[in-house]
Amino acid sequence: MTGIRKRITVGFMSIAALLFFSGMISFFELSHLSNDTEEILKANSRNIELARKMLDASDEQNRAFMHLAVLGHVQYDSLCRRSMADIEQTLEVARQEAVDRASLDSLGFAVSEMRILTDDFLTFGAGAEQGYVDTEWYDSDFHNCYKNLTLEIRKFMTSTQSSLAPRTEQLKTNAYRSVTPVLISLAVMIAIVLMFYFFITIYGVNPILEMNRSLGNYLAFRTPFVVKGECRDEMEELRDKIETLITNSKQQIKA
Repeated sequence: MTGIRKRITVGFMSIAALLFFSGMISFFELSHLSNDTEEILKANSRNIELARKMLDASDEQNRAFMHLAVLGHVQYDSLCRRSMADIEQTLEVARQEAVDRASLDSLGFAVSEMRILTDDFLTFGAGAEQGYVDTEWYDSDFHNCYKNLTLEIRKFMTSTQSSLAPRTEQLKTNAYRSVTPVLISLAVMIAIVLMFYFFITIYGVNPILEMNRSLGNYLAFRTPFVVKGECRDEMEELRDKIETLITNSKQQIKA
């Protein structure tokens, strides 16, 4: 394979290869971007779900202590223990799934305080004496502990949002990385197409037009067959064969 055919084949194969590799790179980067986005959304959704469970358990804990410490309904001690266990179990799940467990330290400390407060009250309060009522303890000690616990749970709920800014910047960078190969490929393909246009026009279209014009003039007016411009490869062979054919026809006419 030589000449024009080789150049055209190599050119189109280059465009196809460039499109393929740029497409693969963009597909990989877009897949990575999609995975990162999905991971962020899942982490945020999971945090909200776990925080909601802890808030529900905290509300149950508050309701149980209201009945225990304010109204003296000692039968709510089982609800108190169950709510406390739910909070601790959910916290353990959050620790296992968290990427940065250090962010859960303050929440763990608040849960530990609530556990100590709960155990002390069930041991020395309503669990020790029927009808034990301590409204002042509920309004001060428990309320402060409960307020601190719910505050830490809400902080945990929004903890992923604090990391959204740097992760959003990373997603933006990944988006640019996924688009960059396409833009580069587009620029290179435009350059290749312009080169093709120049090459085909100069070494393909113009010689054919010149040979067609000169051959038409020879047939109509018997003017010499002259092709202006440069001919290469197959075009040069075609010009030489036409000139040979015209020379042979002249010799046959003279004979």
